[in-house]
Amino acid sequence: MTLTQTFTIFFLFFALYCGLDPFNHSPISNFPNFDAKKVDMPPWSEVPNDRDGHNLLQNSEIKFLNQVQGPESIVFDPLGRGPYTGLADGRIVFWNGHSWLDFAYTSPNRSLCNPLPIQDATPFSYVKTEHICGRPLGLRFHKKTGELYIADAYLGLMKVGPEGGLATTLATEVEGVTLRFPNDVDVDSEGNVYFTESSAIYQRRNFIQLVFSGDDSGKVLKYNPTTKETTVLVRNIQFPNGISLSKDGSFFVFCEGSIGRLRKYWLKGEKAGTSEILAILPGAPDNIRVNEDGDFWVALHCRRSMYAYFTGLYPWIRKAILKLPIPTKYQYLFQIGGKQHGVIVKYSPEGKLLQILEDSEGKVVRAVSEVEEKDGQLWIGSVLMPFIAIYKL
Repeated sequence: MTLTQTFTIFFLFFALYCGLDPFNHSPISNFPNFDAKKVDMPPWSEVPNDRDGHNLLQNSEIKFLNQVQGPESIVFDPLGRGPYTGLADGRIVFWNGHSWLDFAYTSPNRSLCNPLPIQDATPFSYVKTEHICGRPLGLRFHKKTGELYIADAYLGLMKVGPEGGLATTLATEVEGVTLRFPNDVDVDSEGNVYFTESSAIYQRRNFIQLVFSGDDSGKVLKYNPTTKETTVLVRNIQFPNGISLSKDGSFFVFCEGSIGRLRKYWLKGEKAGTSEILAILPGAPDNIRVNEDGDFWVALHCRRSMYAYFTGLYPWIRKAILKLPIPTKYQYLFQIGGKQHGVIVKYSPEGKLLQILEDSEGKVVRAVSEVEEKDGQLWIGSVLMPFIAIYKL
């Protein structure tokens, strides 16, 4: 038998294995109707290649190591106190200057959700109980009332008063369909709440399946506090993620995660009710936050790799890869180019790239989920890391 014949036979058996998945070990074995769609990728030549040649994020200071697991979103209250952050075990905690205190929670079943000893906790430790204990992702304070608005990945859009405690549910469905994956949130001066639903099919614990599917059932939503109605502002988005109102409230910007793009939606003026592309990003975005100057800090989980770019264009490749009995964490590493690293970018309201900060080696900052600027410092959160990083501007 020649080498070519041997390779051909091996390839056929490999293809048959992928097609049948006889041992149900692949990440999509529990999704019999799984399908993969083409991602609307911009031309590779338009993907920014700007880099931080000095790896400035390596100058960041690691704070609260092994005190906070998965601090996705970081906020300060209207009086400047904090930070507050949501954790993997479902709690929202508050730093009082000396220690972390429990502030709020989204699930009434907290008695079933005791935090694990920090030495035993990992980013995936709480996945099996997230739907019971809640997973607070996006956090925003109403500047006038001091109420904290919460996008819980499983329990919906919620809010809690300035004293904390059990959050009140505001919305759990839209157009008669239960919300599957609320992700980020912002609130204007009148109490109107804008938030993203990353998928109407996949939940947060199925993050990899969502990314690889190219699912376009994501939405940007608005909750009206007067009518208590939730309406769809933008639909058919491939993994909408972070959202942030502009400084003057005339528009908001949201991230298209699968594509790697920022989109602007006008709330006021002649363009009200329409949206447009603001910027193409150099990587996969998570949350976005506006600073006092009106510029937008965007957290990138990773820089866009050529691998991720081409698998986005060719969904059959992604589907074949997910058929392999490869653990989810390794599928994730393949998708981000082989290693965790940190990238942060700042854009003007007009979409001009103003600054890029990076830790291309992932020595200090990795898998950034959010960047909050306060008093000349960037507070950097990560849904995967057990710490908060601080970078001095």
